[in-house]
Amino acid sequence: MRTPRNDHSLAQPERLVGATAIALTASIVIQNVVVVSAGAPGYGDPMADVLAFHADHRLVVAIAVGLEALNLPLLLGLLIGLQGLVGRRGRAGSDWSRLAVAAGATLAAVWAFYAVLWNGVVLAADGLTEPSPELQLAWQLHAGAFAWALPALGTTLIGAALAAHASGLTPPWQRVLGLVGGGLLLVAGVFNLAIAGGSAILFVGVPGYLAWIVWLGATGVRLVRAGAAGHPADPVTQASAD
Repeated sequence: MRTPRNDHSLAQPERLVGATAIALTASIVIQNVVVVSAGAPGYGDPMADVLAFHADHRLVVAIAVGLEALNLPLLLGLLIGLQGLVGRRGRAGSDWSRLAVAAGATLAAVWAFYAVLWNGVVLAADGLTEPSPELQLAWQLHAGAFAWALPALGTTLIGAALAAHASGLTPPWQRVLGLVGGGLLLVAGVFNLAIAGGSAILFVGVPGYLAWIVWLGATGVRLVRAGAAGHPADPVTQASAD
């Protein structure tokens, strides 16, 4: 029989993991708003536009890359915390949570490479009056790193969504969202060479990326609410309620 004190101690990890998910969601949203509002070029845009943007918006890139550095520990902390929550609820979802952690570690490494290459684009654009081969190479490598991040993100989303649902942490609609969104990211990632060359196939993964943000926010709010209530969500009650 659980006592109120035990319920409270079990709810604390849920609140911490939920807060981490919300913080990661906020950071990703801010990052994208800053970049999009500044009019960042797409990977298929002319190199003259790429040069003009990076020559005039060095601060925007610095903010985006700085937030990326924040996203990495938040992502890994979230996935490891989720693995802990799944483990406390039994074996259901444990394999999927391990997949999410492994994929998330890969994603973190690729995102770091992506951010470093974006720094390289800014440095290559410094002082140029017209695009150079070095700038074009840096930009294409930056695009290629982004393309390689898509399947890692898709695998992370699928693993996390299945693990959270199997352990009773999230409702069925979030599992479906994770599977569909993750599948789209995986499909887009298959065409990483084309994306590095500026192909519009990148936009196949955009709904999947949005699904990742929605899943993160919804999961974070759900876990924080469960923790704030002073007790962990009951998987059986949750399943019947959903």
